[in-house]
This record gives sequence, structure tokens and C-alpha cells, in this order.
Amino acid sequence: MRFHPGRPAAPRMLSGLRRRLLVMLLLPLVALAFVNAWFDYRSADGVAAQQDRELASLVPLLADSLIGEGLRPTDPPVLLLAPAVAGFLNERPGFAAFAVTDSDGKRLVGAEWLSRLPPSDGEIEFHSEEQRGVTWRIVRQRQQTVLGQVVVAVADASDPRQQWARSILLKVLLPNLVLIAAAAFAVGWAVERALKPLLELKEAVERRSPRDLSAIDERASPEEARPLVQSINRLFGLVNAQADSQRRFVADAAHQLRTPLAALQAQVEAWAQVAASAGGSVALSAEQVDKLRGATRRTTQLANQLLALSRADARAMEAQPMQGVDLKALCEDMLQAHLDAASAKRIDLGLDAQPVAVMGHGWLLRELLSNLVDNAVKYTAEGGTVTIRCRAAGPRAVLEVEDDGPGIPQAERARVLERFYRVQGTAGEGNGLGLAIAQEIARVHHTQLELGTGAGGRGLRVALALLL
Repeated sequence: MRFHPGRPAAPRMLSGLRRRLLVMLLLPLVALAFVNAWFDYRSADGVAAQQDRELASLVPLLADSLIGEGLRPTDPPVLLLAPAVAGFLNERPGFAAFAVTDSDGKRLVGAEWLSRLPPSDGEIEFHSEEQRGVTWRIVRQRQQTVLGQVVVAVADASDPRQQWARSILLKVLLPNLVLIAAAAFAVGWAVERALKPLLELKEAVERRSPRDLSAIDERASPEEARPLVQSINRLFGLVNAQADSQRRFVADAAHQLRTPLAALQAQVEAWAQVAASAGGSVALSAEQVDKLRGATRRTTQLANQLLALSRADARAMEAQPMQGVDLKALCEDMLQAHLDAASAKRIDLGLDAQPVAVMGHGWLLRELLSNLVDNAVKYTAEGGTVTIRCRAAGPRAVLEVEDDGPGIPQAERARVLERFYRVQGTAGEGNGLGLAIAQEIARVHHTQLELGTGAGGRGLRVALALLL
């Protein structure tokens, strides 16, 4: 595991986290500001609709206020304002106006600027118009009066929509923008404070040396960051376990290889001295050559087993995908591979295999079964029996190797699964790695070896249960 204190990746990550938190917290505030403005507009629109209704109600009252013609043709008509019309004009001085025109648009009474072409029909007409920098809401309609048909117009400059448009910036958007800006500073400060423990955790990890994989104190971390700290501690634990496993493996391998290599070196040194004293040549007996071949074979077997043990490490294989494995075909292959060795000892090597397939690593299961069969053939006396089995048992498949050899005492069965352990007094050559390799492969497949007594209370039965 490497740490790079000089890299800015962690600050960039935290900056990105700050930005995301700020955006996620401020976006709802912005959305609420626009929703507030929309509701304000809807409220103003409702008031404006009410204003239109009030203006429309004043039109017939203003028409009824015409009670006669003027004394002279040039005089305006006699006008007696209805109380509602008078109240409307008095309540809005400078912001209320009216006009009465004839059918041709000629003003009879009221504001000159309201004189314009009348509506083409008798329907009421609403529109907005700007006059001297003020927007007026105007209603016009043809009305029958004592003077005949006239056009009555009523105007109001207190349009709520106009007021809303003028005040939206100062009364709605500006306060909300100020609120959002203040919230941004407050949220930024709060996020900075909330992320401070993460920054301290990051710095604590960066300050560590590659060899320091001790657990981080979870109590010093905030509650929300504790799952992350726990995950980091689990990772440290796995790396520590892996490193310890590698150190033990190297130490054990060096220890086990030292003995056969020392024997080989001693033998070769002796022959070299004899050859030097005999004028450069030495005669070897068949027994000496056989010993040399045996030592070389043991060394080769040990190296192969150590390589297999390293490849079968459960932590290294967990990420590898599993495939379908035909156990019956695997058992048949193992029977053929060990048939010559069994025949040399007159051992009855049998097969009892049912068609069954499991999900697993094919080459690892082959290595496991090969070690079990090799151990059974090696430690079973001449004329004995070794049986390879596979069968389905409910949701699992069972792979077994059973022999009628000396077996393993109950008290020793847990220890024989350890690396380089051999039962005291065991005959034959071995390195104590066969069952350890098989157990490691079983762990890869999320199971373990089961050691029991063979049929008739004799020998050893090694079973492995695998998920179908």
C-alpha cells in the first residue's frame, strides 16, 4: 500500500465534496425563491382579476351618471356621479380616470387621453396602456344612456400586476438572493467544519509509513466516518495478514529447502573431493545414484508443492471467477494419473463417482484431489485399498478420498492441516504440505476439509463438501 502525501488528489476530492454539498443545499433554496415569486405573481394575478371585475362594474354606473345634456351644444353633459364611481375616483387621486365619448370617439366628458375609437361591438374590452410613464388598466364598453349610445371608459393605474413587476426585484428576488448568499456562507462554513474530521483522517493516513498498518482509532472519528474507518482497518488487517502469511511462507520454505539442499551439497562436495584425489574421475555405485535421485526428487516435489501453496492462497484467489467443474471427470483423471504408483505397491485404487458438477476453480480442485490421492497411496501399506468418490448430497457435492492405511489419530487431525506438520513416527517421505495445500484450496471454495476414520474403523477418509 502506497501513500503519496504530495499529491493533491484528496484536497480535490474534498473540494468536489464541498461543491456537491453546497449545490445540494443551495438548490432547494433557489427553487423555493422562484416558487415564492411564482406564488406572489399568482396572488397579484388574482387581485388583478378582481380589479377587472370592479372596473367592469363601474362602467354601467358611470353610464347611468349621465342625466342630461349641457345648456349649450358645446357644454359637457350633466353628470351626477354614482357613489361607487365617486368613491373610486376619490380613493385613487391621480391614479384613476374616466371618459365618456360619442360613437365616433369624440370626448364628451373626462380625460382626453382616454378618447379613442370605441369597441366595434357591445362586448366589454380590457387592455393595458402606458400614459406618461404609468401603466393603466382600462375597460371600455358601449352603453345606452339618456344621451343615446356612448362609449364609457374607466382607467386604474393601481394594477397589481404592474405593482408586482415593479416590486419583484426589491421585495422578492433581492431578499431571496441576499438570503441565498448568506446561506451559502453559512453552509460553506458548516461544511468546512463538518469535513474537518475527514481532513484530519486523510492527513493521519498520509503521515503513516508504508510499514505502519496499525488500526486507526475509531473513537477519534465522527460517527458518520466510522464505517469508512472500519473499512480501512479491515483493509489494514487483510494486508497485515497477507504480509504475515508471506513472511511465514518464505521462512518455512527456506527452512524446508535447507535440509535437502544441504544433503545434496554435502554429497556433491564429497564426490568432488573423491574425484579430485582420484585424478578427476569418480565411480558411483547404483545405491549412491539412487540416493542422489531421491534427494533431487524430494527437492523438486517440495518446490512444486511450495509453488502450489503460494498459488492456492485463499486471499489471492477470491477475486478470480469460478467456472463449472465436472467432478466425475476429475476423479477419473486422478485415477489414471496415480494408477501406476498404486500398482507398484499393489494397492487397489478404485473409483466410485456419480455425475455431478460444481462451481469452482478447476486447476485448484485438481491440485487438491491429486494431493489427497498422493497422500493416500504414499501412506497406505502394500496390498491396501484407496477409493476416490464423488456424489451429490442435497445442495452440495461431496468429494472423498478414503484409504485403509494407518490413519491419523483424532488428536492430530487439526494439526496435520498446518503447513510442514507431520505426525510423529509417520513412515515414508513427505514434506507435510499435501493436506495444507488441500485445506487452502478448500478455503478458496468457502469450505474446509473433514477428516474422519475410514470404513471398518481403519484408515483415513478426507471429504470436501462443495456447493452445487
